[in-house]
Amino acid sequence: MKYVFIILIAALGACQGQKGASNKEVVITFGEAPNTALFKTDSFQVWGASLTKGNDGLYHMFYSRWPKALGSAWTTHSEIGHAVSRSPFGPFEHKDVALPPRGAQYWDGLCTHNPTIHKFGEKYYLYYMGNTGDGVNYSTPQKGKLNWVHRNNQRIGVAVADDPNGPWERMDVPLLDVSKDTTAIDALCVTNPSVTKGPDGKYLMVYKAVGKKRPGIAGGPVVHGVATSDSPTGPFKKYVEPIFTVEGSDFPAEDPSIFYYNGKYRAIVKDVRGDFTGIWNTLAYFESDNGIDWKLSANSLASKREINWKDKGIQEVELLERPQVYMEGGEPVAVLCAVKTTNEDGIEDLRNVQIPLVVSK
Repeated sequence: MKYVFIILIAALGACQGQKGASNKEVVITFGEAPNTALFKTDSFQVWGASLTKGNDGLYHMFYSRWPKALGSAWTTHSEIGHAVSRSPFGPFEHKDVALPPRGAQYWDGLCTHNPTIHKFGEKYYLYYMGNTGDGVNYSTPQKGKLNWVHRNNQRIGVAVADDPNGPWERMDVPLLDVSKDTTAIDALCVTNPSVTKGPDGKYLMVYKAVGKKRPGIAGGPVVHGVATSDSPTGPFKKYVEPIFTVEGSDFPAEDPSIFYYNGKYRAIVKDVRGDFTGIWNTLAYFESDNGIDWKLSANSLASKREINWKDKGIQEVELLERPQVYMEGGEPVAVLCAVKTTNEDGIEDLRNVQIPLVVSK
């Protein structure tokens, strides 16, 4: 079974303010993934990949990775790896580490995680979460446990290069930091950026924000904020109100992937508790005219926790999340998702899948 989301777009005349213009539907479908579209490694967990096309004609994937032997050690030992392929659907081969550890004295010195890569103009911009702390991992292969110091030190950065092969220029300060106001939605930490360029030439960022309204080390609520800038390297202006919220829910959404397509901002968002689609940990579809005010699509369900393989049929998985939409030539080509399954010994297996997006106009 395929799941679709329906996009209502205004015709060109309506975009220009002309009367009598009609709307038409655009249907984007999660398609069948070829067997080559699964990226994993033997010794590292793979998570949260993003894709761009290089000047060399190859497809460059940037992804989070950390040693499997350390368990769920993403808060302390994640680094951003770099893999290449001749196709957006693989097979991909690991090439190098784009953003390795660089010392606890840096804000992003011990952990780089959840990348999103974009080419704006002639340069490549690698947005990511970074943190630092004591470097102690409390997880085991069988049991995950967060290092809360590292988690609460999460900040958003960007590295810049002329080519996706690097070298990458990293900043000594975060691109987006926490707000000093202790009542702000992002007073505790900021993480997981998603960025797109709008028709006005401005850059829109949606990011995960954790506040301090809830007591305890975890803080909360966990929501999402919006920030805009005239430049891909900032400064970004934050908007006060959170988005993707549900009354009575302290953690309704996660990991939105935003993109601008046919006259509107779009987002594919993880529905953590089923507040939007009625099914927990599914992928939901949102849209916005301005990138600030978001509403749930009329057909909200983008995908359940399953992959439709071209040769193997439907595979149900524990998690299908961290969506990242890849655009080429102005068209949605693929959505990259992190995948989790657990083997019979209780060990997590994390990898990435590249799912074709089929557009019908």
